[in-house]
Amino acid sequence: MNKELLLNNLRNIPDFPIPGIQFKDVTSLFKKPECLKEINDALYELYKDCGITKVVGIESRGFVMGSALAIRLNAGFVPIRKPGKLPAETISESYSKEYGTDTIEIHKDAIEENDVVLLHDDLLATGGTMLAAYNLVKKLNPKNVMINFLIELDGLNGRAIFPEGTDVQSLLTVEGD
Repeated sequence: MNKELLLNNLRNIPDFPIPGIQFKDVTSLFKKPECLKEINDALYELYKDCGITKVVGIESRGFVMGSALAIRLNAGFVPIRKPGKLPAETISESYSKEYGTDTIEIHKDAIEENDVVLLHDDLLATGGTMLAAYNLVKKLNPKNVMINFLIELDGLNGRAIFPEGTDVQSLLTVEGD
């Protein structure tokens, strides 16, 4: 994987969404075909032999590479969304994140017991959003759950929030601000 290409095209936005946060904007990677291809190829190589049947993307940046990877892995795609956005019956999970609290939902029938699930999102900071997503998916009793991020903020120790033995991988690690 060409980490230099990705790091050189990753935009940093100071004081977004609140003062003191250095937001890592992956949309600058999504707009360049060479970066999209690099990310997709790297994700595919990581997970091509894992038997994944569902890729679960977290609203909204997790939808971009999550759905592209699902197609490539011949897996289904499942969205996790904010409350009121999914049309069928849902289950929800509330959580704290680095700058507030939130709730996410998944359709009750999205995951089956024989599914091998890859949870995907753009960024691991403190891990609250992904832990809520992990808890939601685990309530649906899949066979296995793995977690992936495009970027991990070093120094925030977000990995520590997940249960011991959880497979957590990130394509890039950058300094956490």
